[in-house]
Amino acid sequence: MRAMKLLTASVLAIVAVAPQVVLARGDKPTVAVTEFDNQSGAGWWSGGVGWELAGMLSNELNATGAFKVLEREQIRAVLDEQNLAASGRVAAGTGAKIGQLTGAQYLVTGTVTAYEEETASTGGGISFGGVSLGGSSEKAYLAVDLRVINATTGEVDFSRTIEGTSKGGGMSIGLYRGGFGGQLESQNKTPAGKAIRAALVEITDYLECVMVKQTDRCMSEYEAKEDARRERTRGALDLE
Repeated sequence: MRAMKLLTASVLAIVAVAPQVVLARGDKPTVAVTEFDNQSGAGWWSGGVGWELAGMLSNELNATGAFKVLEREQIRAVLDEQNLAASGRVAAGTGAKIGQLTGAQYLVTGTVTAYEEETASTGGGISFGGVSLGGSSEKAYLAVDLRVINATTGEVDFSRTIEGTSKGGGMSIGLYRGGFGGQLESQNKTPAGKAIRAALVEITDYLECVMVKQTDRCMSEYEAKEDARRERTRGALDLE
């Protein structure tokens, strides 16, 4: 009986540290992206967009080859069962349980906290055959609060505010590898769509850096970006 108890304790100890051991050997982290939440006044947000963004980020993470990404429907079924799908957030203390049910080592959650769009006349443009082209510029800004929850401990291992911006006819950063469908299909060529793509690319690059590459170079780059973001935020406040 004592030998059986010792064996059981040993097995539980191995299970408890398994994710860390796997990652230490260079295996890909297994991640599940949950439904995005919205706390902004974005006019393009409607029913189903939270899961569409989760699916798009899952595709982007999978395309890097650096992660094992669980299927959206598998995660959605678990969250629906736990009545968390409506909020799009993982409640405190439930990360480990959801991880056990889905097989995820990490749960990635995102909340859209700010969206701003601006269209301004440039005074330029050209006219040909009575048809005017150009003469205006469009830009949009999107901020996403990102959290990565350790499914073994239920603790937040990584958190960052990620920003995406679009300027004129293109994205400010990166190359998004997917397209829009569903509720977001109409945003394919809009400033909102470009800002969403930029944010997804930035989220993907950040997660690959801190969870997989972990090089001094990329970590320093993201620390510098975070310092710059915080400084911009301070600059927007009028403090006496």
